[in-house]
Amino acid sequence: MTSTPHQTLNGQVLLPTGKFVSARLEFGDQITAITSDPGTPSQRLILPGFIDAHVHGGGGADAMDGPEAVRRLARFHAAHGTTTLLPTTITNPWENVLAALRGIRQVMAEGGVPGGADVVGAHLEGPFISPGRLGAQPPNTLEPLSPLIAEVLALDVVRAVTIAPELPGALDASLALAQAGARIGVGHTRADADTVTAFLNALNAVGATTCATHLYNAMGGIEGRVPGPPAALLADAHAYLEVILDNIHVHPTSFRLACAAAAGRVTLITDAMRAAGLGDGESELGGQRVIVQNGRANLESGSLAGSLLTMDVALKNAVSAGIPLEEASRMLSETPARSLGLNDRGALKPDLRADLVVLDGDLNVLEVFVGGKRISARPETPGHPG
Repeated sequence: MTSTPHQTLNGQVLLPTGKFVSARLEFGDQITAITSDPGTPSQRLILPGFIDAHVHGGGGADAMDGPEAVRRLARFHAAHGTTTLLPTTITNPWENVLAALRGIRQVMAEGGVPGGADVVGAHLEGPFISPGRLGAQPPNTLEPLSPLIAEVLALDVVRAVTIAPELPGALDASLALAQAGARIGVGHTRADADTVTAFLNALNAVGATTCATHLYNAMGGIEGRVPGPPAALLADAHAYLEVILDNIHVHPTSFRLACAAAAGRVTLITDAMRAAGLGDGESELGGQRVIVQNGRANLESGSLAGSLLTMDVALKNAVSAGIPLEEASRMLSETPARSLGLNDRGALKPDLRADLVVLDGDLNVLEVFVGGKRISARPETPGHPG
């Protein structure tokens, strides 16, 4: 593979200490040096690239549609600052799920996505979820039985998985997946808080990495006498907490609660569907008709469907919710990197990948670099079909 030419950027560089400094950042494939440069522009911010561990689609493409769709969604989200992502499946007939995982693996085997985000694995969301907490997922749920888990492990592509802990075989399946390096997400569940706590404790005991799959959504709420899964996940000292911060799925106050209760464990995601970036119109999610109107995606039943979010907007929403930019940036870079075991990215320091996002003072994306390669200007996105 041809190495990336040496380049420099000047601006306010966000260091791993959580401080912005006026500096010159030098890089090729990796960051080589960060040098103080007092004359750099104050309204040019250089942050670590965003890492989206939960994204179904965008720009008209869906991870279930095969390799070319994976490439398309990776290019779409890269233009919004995402430099690493996990294409995410949806509950479907089992052969469709396996085909999607093979497509993601093919993209990785062929060297990734030129002009797009780095694809580092798949997020298997469904079919191992509760049929009583489908959310926007189709009703093709399965129990995580050993033969199915063996098929998943044989593909060697799943880096994160969502499982409802109350399902028969859920713990055994999770232990097997965790041993293979997958992050275990609790989500789409009707379990009570005690069941979730016991599940997390068993995984913590073997050093597994755990996570809330889109905290608050598809798992019930929090009450004093009925804490539910969100309270169990917030109270656990180790679980990472995905949040869809589009101000539709999660209220800013609920987001601030998560930040206060779980400092260093909140990770922002998009959970975006193919309609992201297309504007109002009709779309599709897992074979279901979706209507997008006024920035909100609903199923025909009227229930909330997937998100239309991009990571640059998630960053703006976090800052608008009162989170300092330095802290919000960690939720899109360092924290998800840690949750996924990606030790070569997530911060700006020498010898890490040159995954960079350059923003203006209003937090608009100016430039994006993936492994030191500059992403072209934001591509035009076709509208909804029909």
